[in-house]
Amino acid sequence: MVEAWYMDESQEDQRAPHRQRPNRAVSLEQLRRLGVVYRRLDADNYETDPCLKEIRRAENYSWMDIVTIHKDRLPNYEEKIKTFYEEHLHLDDEIRYILEGSGYFDVRDKDDKWIRISMEKGDMITLPAGIYHRFTLDENNYVKAMRLFVGEPVWTAYNRPADDFPARKQYMKFLAEEAHNGV
Repeated sequence: MVEAWYMDESQEDQRAPHRQRPNRAVSLEQLRRLGVVYRRLDADNYETDPCLKEIRRAENYSWMDIVTIHKDRLPNYEEKIKTFYEEHLHLDDEIRYILEGSGYFDVRDKDDKWIRISMEKGDMITLPAGIYHRFTLDENNYVKAMRLFVGEPVWTAYNRPADDFPARKQYMKFLAEEAHNGV
């Protein structure tokens, strides 16, 4: 099961857990209020998994590929790791399904604080368009992930600040509505 927590302020190795002391856990409900969707699937049978097939049909995820992030498998590895860890947003949802290994997605909460989401084999996450986030491997330095898209893939990341994009404005409106509904 996925685990998430508020990050400490340390600038040490990005691959470390960076938990606050004491730990401040974040629930799936708190992630949902940020628009983050989590699912647990059977990564050992992803090629024939009826649950994955149904998710792809229901969400119209028509395009997918598999990427391996490891120093021996990814060209320009060090440069890519730095790029993934730069705070950015996308104009479309980001959907990742961990097939092997592990890593961290960091997302900003409504108060602009970092939440670290630990992802491992079987975890699928959808980050909404317009959310500031970043990715890093953990100390195992390996992940194999499925990337899913609605239609043709768009790889463009917009580094912060990117507040003028319609996707960001729509996301901020979503957060305001969630805050209003939660009162």
